Amino acid sequence: MVEVADAIVRAGGRALVLAESGRLDARVAAAGGEVRPFPAATKNPARMLANALAISRLIASEGVDLVHARSRAPAWSALFASRRARVPFVTTYHGAYGETNALKRAYNSVMARGDVVIANSRYTADLIAQRYGTPRNRVKVIHRGVDAAAFDPDRTAPERVAALRARWRVDPATRIILQAARLTSWKGQSVLIDAAARLETSGRLAGAVVVLAGDAQGREGYEQALESQIARAGLSGLVRMVGHVEDIAAAYCTAHVTVVASTEPEAFGRSAIEAAAMGCPVIATNIGAPPETVLAAPDAAPDAITGWLVPPGDATALAERLATALELPPGARSDMARRARRHVLAHFTTTALQRNTLAVYDRLLGTLLERRFAQTLGQQNPATSLPRQP
Repeated sequence: MVEVADAIVRAGGRALVLAESGRLDARVAAAGGEVRPFPAATKNPARMLANALAISRLIASEGVDLVHARSRAPAWSALFASRRARVPFVTTYHGAYGETNALKRAYNSVMARGDVVIANSRYTADLIAQRYGTPRNRVKVIHRGVDAAAFDPDRTAPERVAALRARWRVDPATRIILQAARLTSWKGQSVLIDAAARLETSGRLAGAVVVLAGDAQGREGYEQALESQIARAGLSGLVRMVGHVEDIAAAYCTAHVTVVASTEPEAFGRSAIEAAAMGCPVIATNIGAPPETVLAAPDAAPDAITGWLVPPGDATALAERLATALELPPGARSDMARRARRHVLAHFTTTALQRNTLAVYDRLLGTLLERRFAQTLGQQNPATSLPRQP
């Protein structure tokens, strides 16, 4: 949302953001967007109707040309308002929402009702088609992106890396296996701990430490279960739970390998491309969208591989790939790091996300927002330089 607001403003448009107040307000304002505090999180039907009427009034008073919804509850209000005002309605479908019953499916379906539905991966696009039968010509795949300047190992000061290692009590010579994910069971921290235990037992952990970087977000029971698992495995001191990490780019710089151990499908999985942008090889599970972002054997040629894919929940397979990563000669790892960053810059940048999103708006409005935005980047021929998306 912040990235798209920035693109709209730079293209000469106006971005009104209706959202619950929070820590991103300042970033929206810095990007030139206008935050309007709004009870977007409510699921109360009466409040959702009141929200719809409020959005309708805003469309009329501010001359809004298009409404873009990114979350289910406010999307219902936005759908009603946009249809009433006869302005285009766009949704971004960015989660593999659970659908345990017909009511839940109906609730989720609003995200597939846009005039254009933006899917954050081919996996998500397939999910939309399977669940709701949304015509493919209404679905546009726009992958999430990385800020290529913010996630650049050459621009990451060594002091930032040293500060993190000091905070985590990991000396400069010790290799780090990093998992950057909130602490929740489906992210697979327990699988990584099990894999590390297998490596330590076989003598192949080779002095490396595992850093679990993520906030429990109120899941104290799961956090305590992980701590108990670490203790039972005899890995105290070898597995560090460090909480939320603000300087995540520097965290990837500390890592010898990054793990995405999700046991349920990731609709996209941003950590895989952030790590790759920092030149850090990735081991990910082969479900959901990571196979779109991690180039691995046997589908990728040996000179194109950027990481490894393993079955979800398979600690033995993960341990084997971790051993491979730890045993990789320095030259081979450097080559993989260069390929990983090159792959991200070619396919998964914030700029590509912004331009492709503005191109969707242009398609619905007949405007030239994408071209104007491209010109602010010094790109004079956006029609030929726009990265192709399926």
